[in-house]
Amino acid sequence: MKLSTRNQLRGTVSSINEGAINAEVVLSLPGGTQIVSVITNGAIKNLDLKVGDTAYALIKSSSVIIGIDVKKISARNVLTGKISSIIEGSVNDEVSIDLGSGYTVTAVITKSSVASLELTIGIEASAIVKASSIILAVD
Repeated sequence: MKLSTRNQLRGTVSSINEGAINAEVVLSLPGGTQIVSVITNGAIKNLDLKVGDTAYALIKSSSVIIGIDVKKISARNVLTGKISSIIEGSVNDEVSIDLGSGYTVTAVITKSSVASLELTIGIEASAIVKASSIILAVD
């Protein structure tokens, strides 16, 4: 299966915390980065997801917010790295952040946001994603 999702991050399920309806799943990437996803218990069952399994975090680039010097925020996923590329468009720009260990997260944000944040290649920035915006997939 091919997906249109720009961000497809492969990792290992390191924990599953099931609640009454939803579960919090932590996916560990090589290099230590962790991604938290909140999915339904039914999805856990359908995916036959268990700790130790390989899974993919799928994140639409339009669901990624870019931040600089993020101290406190309610989003569970604050993925910090260095900006590796900025592709300029007429309305939106595409910003990629290198997380290390071969992983990159790409966001599509407005040109005015790129300008107001003074984003340039090489500076430290964070890709911010709500746990409920991360889709999990398995092979």
